[in-house]
Amino acid sequence: MRRLLPHPILAGFLLVLWLVLQQSAGLGHIIFGGVIAIAVSIAASAIIPEPIVIRRPWKFVQLIVVAGLDIIRSNLAVMSVLFHPRPNPTAGFIEMDLTLKNPFALAILAVILTATPGSAWLEYDRARSTVLIHVFDLVDEAEWVATVKKRYEALLLEIFP
Repeated sequence: MRRLLPHPILAGFLLVLWLVLQQSAGLGHIIFGGVIAIAVSIAASAIIPEPIVIRRPWKFVQLIVVAGLDIIRSNLAVMSVLFHPRPNPTAGFIEMDLTLKNPFALAILAVILTATPGSAWLEYDRARSTVLIHVFDLVDEAEWVATVKKRYEALLLEIFP
């Protein structure tokens, strides 16, 4: 079974995504989506050799909600800065130490930071375990570091071993 479906969570997610995008749960869509999900799962085993382990799935749901709300809030904040520009822009770079080591957790953090308007994950230094982030409206660097560590990194440390 492991040979046919090396990454069952990925395959299940892709099948559900396929059905949502098709806006149908007809038998043909389920079969075709299942074939695609299995094929992608097998292809992904070449680049993702170890299985993805999620320790606390409800914390993952909490992370999605927190990140979603932060993205909405950040959209509004960036819109406010663009419509009411200040005389001295405050864009800047932050180099932050990370406790995360899991590559999947790091990838999720990179997606969250880049998907949030006003911030971008630029570079990760594995040797020093630091990340370079660009912030569009950098007022307080310590507040940004605390926000990332408390809201995202803490949850990701609970989710991934």
